[in-house]
Amino acid sequence: MNYPVQKNTLYVGGLPEEVNESILHSAFIPFGDIKDVKTPLDQATQKHRSFGFVTFLEREDAAAAMDNMDGAELYGRVLTVNYAFPERIKGGEQGWAAQPIWADADTWFERQQQEEEMKRLQAEHQATMLAAEELHRKKLADEREGEKEDEAEGTKSDPMAAAEAEALK
Repeated sequence: MNYPVQKNTLYVGGLPEEVNESILHSAFIPFGDIKDVKTPLDQATQKHRSFGFVTFLEREDAAAAMDNMDGAELYGRVLTVNYAFPERIKGGEQGWAAQPIWADADTWFERQQQEEEMKRLQAEHQATMLAAEELHRKKLADEREGEKEDEAEGTKSDPMAAAEAEALK
């Protein structure tokens, strides 16, 4: 599967136990300004899980750090440094997401409300259009009736119009 990489965040693997976020920051600061350093903790031991993430402000700085620090040694252990993939946990509307499944609940509810409102507006619009068409048909029918009445009245009082009407038939 092809996951998008975060070009300014680096995964740093192979960290020894004694390395903390401050030491990791110090090891990577020579390559550029750092936005964030994280070393996720193991819930059971409350110690980091032998890896961390370093986020640089600039992509170029992250690339330089990766080129120089991948395979480097820190406290006697060889580091693995690569571009980080976004955190992926099961859940979300696409099956996998960077947030838990319940994070979609509010947006899902809002979308449902918007869809309901759209359906209501469409039904209202359709009813208005049907009423307008019916009104238009009645108006045309009334106009035709008026023309027929005018023709009938006109032929009775105007002998010339009566002759024309007779000729047209």
